[in-house]
Order: sequence, then structure tokens, then C-alpha cells
Amino acid sequence: MGSAPRPNLGLYFDFRNPEPWRRDPAAYYGWHLDLISEADRRGLGSVWVSEHHFVDDGYLPVPLTVLAAIAARTERVRLGTAVVVAPLQHPMAVAEQAAVVDVISGGRLELGLGAGYVAPEFEAFGVELASRYHATDHALGEIGRIFAEGGCSPGPVQQPVPLWAGYLGPRGAARAGRLGVGLLTHNRDSFGIYRDALEESGHGVEAARMAGVVDFLVADDPEQAWERIVPHRTHQLNSYRQQAALGTGRTPRWLTTDEVREGRGSGVVGALQVLTADEAVARITGICDGLPVEHLYLWASIGGMPEDLVERQMELIVDEVQPALLTG
Repeated sequence: MGSAPRPNLGLYFDFRNPEPWRRDPAAYYGWHLDLISEADRRGLGSVWVSEHHFVDDGYLPVPLTVLAAIAARTERVRLGTAVVVAPLQHPMAVAEQAAVVDVISGGRLELGLGAGYVAPEFEAFGVELASRYHATDHALGEIGRIFAEGGCSPGPVQQPVPLWAGYLGPRGAARAGRLGVGLLTHNRDSFGIYRDALEESGHGVEAARMAGVVDFLVADDPEQAWERIVPHRTHQLNSYRQQAALGTGRTPRWLTTDEVREGRGSGVVGALQVLTADEAVARITGICDGLPVEHLYLWASIGGMPEDLVERQMELIVDEVQPALLTG
């Protein structure tokens, strides 16, 4: 673990398509696939997708299905889930879907699993919310076993498929370490706990792998871009607040655009900044210094933000930020 960072840079897609900016869903998915195909041609390092259900803005519910489509349209880019909500499916079902994505992509899958937190999702799938961490630990171990023992057909191309735990905080870091899987956070405070758990469990500190989403976007004119993004960021944050409150009896307090513009009220999601390419390089260097960070990914789009900003950010990442990190 040297101090010179060489992370694989990627984009993180949730496919939100909210009112009042809603596009035709078929055309919107097609635009995403075209964008990702172009990013792959230009040399983007990775694409990551996530999972939520019943969100009224169309948040992606089937990450491995979409990764199969992306795999068929790309040749080099790594394909990650951040995350599949593991308790909602049987481990064998996840293993089979993941193996097919790995086959279609020629061995480019990064499989991240998480515990979830939205009560109505668990109710709809007939799963106990209280057991979600145990179920996720079990799924990570079981899927690893299935792949290693050839327990699904077709089997994956990669041996092994990189497995990641989407756990936050000290307890999550320790769980990931005990399981010997990658940790989907670049939180510096988690590293020591994760490293120690890897060593104590016999996996060795050399197995340490970290990854995660960063708290900034990239634009030519950050101030101008931020003003255009604020309404979309407001939607995104309020949507997360609504999801977190579902099934709890709490009524969330909706953020105003003025609060978001001033950087207030982000909560667990964290404040968001818009940076120039040079500023992004410096921020990434600081994030990775001394940590085993393999992947960092930026939000491709915040709450269905304008497509020209999404497309330009992709260009800046692959044409300016990524080369500067590789040569720095």
C-alpha cells in the first residue's frame, strides 16, 4: 500500500427519472446505455449500479439485469453492484445472475452486496428486516462457496469473482474483514478495524480492498453547474429521507432548495460539491493516500439532472481526471 493512488475511476448510476424532468423510460434507458458504451470506448474504469424498490422516480430495482445489458454493450469497463440488497433474494439466485453477467462481460463483474434498510421492501419480499445483516453475511459466504465449488451453471469466468460488502461504520468494517471480502467504503476510520479483522481471521492484510462513492461531481464551471443541479439534488435528498422514514411512523422534513444550495441537511448522504478536474484529482489523491482503494466512483447523475452535465462529466473523468491520476 504505497502513497501514490491509482484507483479505478467509475460512474455510479441509479436511473432516477423524476418529475418534473421525466423522460420516456425506454428512451432514457437507451440514453444511459449509449452513454456507458461511449464511456467504455473512451476508457472509463468502471460502472456501478444499485437497488431500491417501489421508488416513484424509477430508481433501479434490478441491478444485475441492467449490468447484463451493459455487459453486452461494452468491452473493457468493470461492472459493479453497489449494492444488491442481499436479504431480498436467495444466495443461489444472486450467484446465478451474477455468473451470467460475468460470462456475458468476459469476466468484468464486481459483486457488492448490502443489507438494505427500507422496511416496505422487506415486507414485500417477505423478509425480516431485523435479520438483514446476518442474511447478508450468509449470502457473501454462500455465494463465494457456490462460485468456488462450481455450484451454479454456467459458472463465472473469474476465479474468484471480487466480492464486496456494502457495510458502513466500525461494525461493518469488522464484518467485512472477518469474511475476507472487499469493503465498499473509503472511510479512513474504518481501515484499521477492517485490516485488523482480516488479519485476525486469517485472510491477511494483503487481502484488504476498499472502494466507494465520492462526494463530488466534476464540471468545467462548478458554480454554474451547481446552480443547475440544486433542484435535482433536493429531489434526491428528499427521496432518501422519504425511504428512510417508510414503515417507521416518522414524517420526514422536506428540504428546500435554499437549504440544499447552502449545503445544509444532507445528513448521512453527506454534502455534495462540484469541482474542476484539477480539484477532483487532488481530492482523489487525498482520499486514497495510504489506503488500499481499488475503485472510486462518482454519481453519474443526481436526481435526473441535465444530460449535458452528465455527458460532460463523463468526458472530464476519462479525458482529464483519470489520465492525471495515472501519470501523477
